[in-house]
Amino acid sequence: MTPPQTPEPRLALDPARTALVLVDLMDRIVALPLEPYKGTEVLAVAEELAAAFRSAGALVVLIRVERPGITEQPSGSGLATGLAQEGDLEIVKRTIGGFQGTGLDEHLRQRGVDTLVFGGIATNLGVESTARAAGDLGYDLVFVEDAMSAFTAAEHQASVKLDFPRLGSVVTAAEMRFAEGS
Repeated sequence: MTPPQTPEPRLALDPARTALVLVDLMDRIVALPLEPYKGTEVLAVAEELAAAFRSAGALVVLIRVERPGITEQPSGSGLATGLAQEGDLEIVKRTIGGFQGTGLDEHLRQRGVDTLVFGGIATNLGVESTARAAGDLGYDLVFVEDAMSAFTAAEHQASVKLDFPRLGSVVTAAEMRFAEGS
């Protein structure tokens, strides 16, 4: 029996112009029943991607949601423990997507970012909503299929198989890499 093959990297991204955007990786959301990947599996892949992006000098953007109009957020509303590192950009959103009223577009443009690589929870909600706005703003989009999950496998697959290919490239974490010499 031959050993399983590691997928060949399909993209060669420029770290100076690329940001990893991780949506709603908060303890209370990671703990929800998700499919096709458990929240802890998504978080582990996201942490590996974030480490690789930081090592390459690329920006890591961490978006989390706060419920509007309440004085105290529910327990577990901060980013997952250990996810945020010095130099990361943390964005707090109060809508499904991460661009509306957050200044995210301005932060990215100031840094010369034109390509966004997405992961997070839920695939078809926060991730897709943020990505659609990014596409409307002219960003190139990459979706890391195994760095996101949804409330049902069907919801995840609808985004990954039907919607995301129309918006950008869909890859796995193993297929991600930066251009040589970057």
